[in-house]
Amino acid sequence: MAETLAQTLTELLTPVVAEAGLFLEGVETTRAGRYSTVRVVVDLVDGPGEIDLDTVGQATVAISTALDEADLVKGQYQLEVTSPGAERTLTTPRHFRRAQGHTVHLVLAGGEELSGRLSGVTESSLELEADGTSREVALDQVDSAQVVVVI
Repeated sequence: MAETLAQTLTELLTPVVAEAGLFLEGVETTRAGRYSTVRVVVDLVDGPGEIDLDTVGQATVAISTALDEADLVKGQYQLEVTSPGAERTLTTPRHFRRAQGHTVHLVLAGGEELSGRLSGVTESSLELEADGTSREVALDQVDSAQVVVVI
């Protein structure tokens, strides 16, 4: 049932989040007794950059209003609106475009691991810079990828 509710909420909230100038990354619902949590993950639509708290705040108001009007979540619920986080997992070309300029860690199909600055992204490949060299990696060869926060 939670999966069906999450799908329904995704359909409801996608245009609301888009109108706020953001991309709806996902919706999760959990229930503990009489109370529910609705977690909405939003991000910039595309390309490099950082999402700011003012934009998330404005989206939160719009999301809250839409949820209250639709009345799809039974009983009391807590709304959490968040971004994917600094060390997000990368799975789509859009995710990689959003991470451009950041350090990433890749695990390739043969088990090879690479880390470096993501300097370019196309629909089918990545450009990774490490130790003064550049390497092109086909997206279909990436088993897993994650942004790495460098301090």
